[in-house]
Amino acid sequence: MRTLKTLFCVPKTRFPLRYVLLRRCCKLSNTNTSPEKKKTSVSDNFRALLASGPRFQDFVNTGVSVTVSGEDPEEQGYLSGDLDMGRSRKVYFETYGCQMNVSDTEIAQAILEKKGYQRTVHLNQADVVLLVTCSIREKAEQTIWNRLHQLTAMKRKRLRTQSPMKIGILGCMAERLKTELLEREKLVDVIAGPDSYRDLPRLLTVADGGHQAHNVLLSLEETYADIMPVHRAPQGHSAFVSIMRGCDNMCSYCIVPFTRGRERSRPVSSILEEVRMLSDQGVKEVTLLGQNVNSYRDASEEQFCGTDVTKLSRGFNTVYRSKRGGLRFSDLLDRVSHVDPDMRIRFTSPHPKDFPDEVLHLISERSNICKQIHLPAQSGSNQVLKAMRRGYSREAYLDLVNNIKRIIPAVSLSSDFISGFCGETEDDHQQTLSLIREVGYNLGFLFAYSMRKKTHAFHRLQDDVPAHMKQRRLEECIGVFRQEASRVNAALIGSSQLVLVEGESKRSAKDLCGRTDGNMKVIFPKEDVTPQHAESNPAPINAGDYVLVKILSATSQSLRGQAFGHSNLDRNRKTWRETSDHRAGCVTSDSTTITG
Repeated sequence: MRTLKTLFCVPKTRFPLRYVLLRRCCKLSNTNTSPEKKKTSVSDNFRALLASGPRFQDFVNTGVSVTVSGEDPEEQGYLSGDLDMGRSRKVYFETYGCQMNVSDTEIAQAILEKKGYQRTVHLNQADVVLLVTCSIREKAEQTIWNRLHQLTAMKRKRLRTQSPMKIGILGCMAERLKTELLEREKLVDVIAGPDSYRDLPRLLTVADGGHQAHNVLLSLEETYADIMPVHRAPQGHSAFVSIMRGCDNMCSYCIVPFTRGRERSRPVSSILEEVRMLSDQGVKEVTLLGQNVNSYRDASEEQFCGTDVTKLSRGFNTVYRSKRGGLRFSDLLDRVSHVDPDMRIRFTSPHPKDFPDEVLHLISERSNICKQIHLPAQSGSNQVLKAMRRGYSREAYLDLVNNIKRIIPAVSLSSDFISGFCGETEDDHQQTLSLIREVGYNLGFLFAYSMRKKTHAFHRLQDDVPAHMKQRRLEECIGVFRQEASRVNAALIGSSQLVLVEGESKRSAKDLCGRTDGNMKVIFPKEDVTPQHAESNPAPINAGDYVLVKILSATSQSLRGQAFGHSNLDRNRKTWRETSDHRAGCVTSDSTTITG
């Protein structure tokens, strides 16, 4: 019933008198009637009143009519059809956290625009401010709390001069901290969890009536498959496409299963439609998104529902029973890669357990699937991995790394690491440092452990590593990442890299920046270069172009070079093979790092 609480916060609807259950009317009955007949009469009257009164659906379905004698049923309802319309009110979004929150912002915008709201990039013009939030770490949540206090102060000042501003919290923090947000702090008007964005127009309507409104119910089915997100790609060259939601892995440190629910996959037909639309718009790079993206399994159609068991990486296991049937990630990746041969395909964030050989061979064979794999390790210690409930050992992880490098020789690897998890010893920490050195990563996302309520670790483990020790270990991990990156990136000097141009460099308008197939940032001068057809005159380089860049220098976080020609993905096949041979002759591991 808690989900109905906000429904009763709208202006009251006056029902006809015949809807009211007047128990006292039995006193007006004939006093000569026998007790048995009197009881039967009251019971019959009660049933008649129930039959003629409002039904449960009248209170939960927007727009359901309540029939009143002498009135048109279409004109009487709980909420009128246009009550939740935005009427061109302006919405300002602030997005925090992972790429999934970027995708959620685009979905929420599409839902609100359909109802007549307009997005604005200027906070001072906003009628509604929506923060799309993250709960993965305490620091991320504290950032939101600080921002809410700033917005509340702005809201109070605005009340004196113009229409009241509404503040809303969307995403993971909405689900996790609903009570604190609504009751203790009273800083927000609207709260919507990750599976409740369809309800945003109604929630905002309730808030317009002066009441707080919330819906944080998680769903076993919601994928927003029928909603086409409003993509806001920089210069229109790249976009994110959500393919699944939720996570079933239940790692002991992770809040995601509790804030985003169980895994469910979006139908493949819906994904392909969105990718085709992006291709028609000229988008050159699509990133497939999911909390556990490579566990994708579409069982939406009967012909997909077989009995074969989902394959895992060798030596990996799960906390849940093996899943059967459905179109797998390799099937989806295959179909997406055929939409546009000149569009790069990336995916994030995967779990190491879901990399069977067929996925790796597909990545190796298709020129437009990036040879970059995110492979979250979290720790290099078997003891810590077991406490984290990761489902693999250090040895199984290294076997997978070797298998990936065997099948995709020029692969770039990235990873996540947590420093100072429950029970982590100094020896455990040293094993993590040795794993970083042994694998060689292209990118690294490293954080000190932050205990989250509701998780397995919160209920079963002790957060016993002091904060100063977590920080010291984190700094040491970052230092090792940077040392290895400087050494390995130096080996790329002299090679040619195909770069998708993103735009001007943040540090100098004289330079352009872009990313390689391996997701490395490359900086190069803004100069005209020879087009694909040699007989043509030199042409300028624009965002969204593919250009070949010769690498001249390298640091731990980026490469610098000189562009020497326009290109495309088909022409890059030879360049990729040359890069693979170049790396094989120079280094045994492939590592650059950007740490967070």
